[in-house]
Amino acid sequence: MGSRVRWGRHDDDNPNPLALLAFSLLAPLAAAVIQMALSRSREFEADRTGARLVGDGEPLARALVKLEKGAKAIPMDVDLAQASRFIVNPLTGRKVQFANLFTTHPSLEDRIARLREGDWRA
Repeated sequence: MGSRVRWGRHDDDNPNPLALLAFSLLAPLAAAVIQMALSRSREFEADRTGARLVGDGEPLARALVKLEKGAKAIPMDVDLAQASRFIVNPLTGRKVQFANLFTTHPSLEDRIARLREGDWRA
């Protein structure tokens, strides 16, 4: 009996297990990278909006500097998986391998520089 073709493949074709494995591993990783990039861009947009509301980026920049100093002075006992839920990276004062590998927030240095350079006006 001949095989029928449906949706561009034969009914008796079996899916490639290596392709399925690769897809099942890479798809979530790609989704996570996209989600982190969106989160970083939203953080910059939140800074931009706050500076526009106040009419100046310097007060927000100074507040971020104070938060960073506090996080460095008193490192918090936070699980690495929960670090993205904080305004300032709570792992700043600790030596953690790969802490910035999949960060969801831009660095405070970048945020402060953008606020002070007037990036929020654009």
